[in-house]
Amino acid sequence: MVTDSMRRLTVSFREHFGTYDYALAVRSPGRVNLIGEHTDYNEGFVLPAAVDKAAHFIVAPRLDGACRFYAADLDDHFSCEVHSIVKTEKGWPNYLLGILSELQHDGHAIPGCDVVFGGDVPIGAGMSSSAAVECGFAFALNELFGLGLSKLELARLGQRAENRFVGVQCGIMDQFVNIFGEDRKVLKIDCRSLEFEYIPFERTDLNIVLCETESKRSLASSEYNVRRQQCEAGVGILRMHEPKAQSLRDVSEECLAAHRTEMAEVIHRRCFYVVRENARVLSACQDLERNDFRSFGTKMYQSHAGLRDDYQVSSPDLDFLVDAASSIEGVLGARMMGAGFGGCTINLVEQRHVAAFTEEMRERYRRRTGKPNNVYVTRIESGTALVSLS
Repeated sequence: MVTDSMRRLTVSFREHFGTYDYALAVRSPGRVNLIGEHTDYNEGFVLPAAVDKAAHFIVAPRLDGACRFYAADLDDHFSCEVHSIVKTEKGWPNYLLGILSELQHDGHAIPGCDVVFGGDVPIGAGMSSSAAVECGFAFALNELFGLGLSKLELARLGQRAENRFVGVQCGIMDQFVNIFGEDRKVLKIDCRSLEFEYIPFERTDLNIVLCETESKRSLASSEYNVRRQQCEAGVGILRMHEPKAQSLRDVSEECLAAHRTEMAEVIHRRCFYVVRENARVLSACQDLERNDFRSFGTKMYQSHAGLRDDYQVSSPDLDFLVDAASSIEGVLGARMMGAGFGGCTINLVEQRHVAAFTEEMRERYRRRTGKPNNVYVTRIESGTALVSLS
């Protein structure tokens, strides 16, 4: 089925690049992470799902070494030669250029391409629009040029592009769920081994609702890297007593408490949050297996408190939205989602209360800030895949 978004992109492609003999269309979803924040780069556990907000691509091959990109939502162009890829201050092309750079590093020759992309993954809201762009483009090139990359290789490719080229030291969660997501299932991912398990999310009378702060996440990238360094510093101290501790994944609360006086208070607080959050993810999976969403929702609130007080990546607007949600009928759980310092909250809301919840949250946020905020009602869908253009 050809979506309205794909029809618009097809028209844009013809307007900007002309007709084509052959092209691929790809849908690449955003994601939510129900619980398990900032645990991925600590080799812990996460519980994300792919959703119905997605980036869409139309990609056609070229043979002259040129790569031409058009970002439809921004109405912006960028062009380069495949053999002279350098980072640009323009920003958005780097997520595509990073994929080309990593493919070249791995020995894959791309002869050129024309790309049009756009979609409805909110930028800066914590739904990982960056991974949707990276993995959607990588998936398209893999199919277009028969590169033979596996799903796991595509996820790793997207992560390397963001780490090495874009310059954000993210874990692999966003790219992994983008590729491996399935309808009505969440993924419990072991971020060390990358073993994963599909956990059912079968309660049909619940919606995943995201409330955006509209706040600029100017600190997110820099503080993300700081938090990673702080966690690594804590592991370095603990490893002197527990030589087998490769990451906070291997640290128990008892071990952390025993050596608390050996580390700075801020380092201990960062480590304490991660150790607790890993345990919450495992327990939350058991809640879903039992279909106990009230217990699951309680853990979401606990997660937010840890992110606010110990990991210190929340913001006054995020805290306000979580507090507001907790007092509205039909909400089972809420927390901030994503890197922090803005973005959005994720809320589990009973379907019959979603309309009232949406109206109430918008009104409360408008009264607080004087500005409206976006509320997104999402559902869990499958990962990146080809879309028919016929």
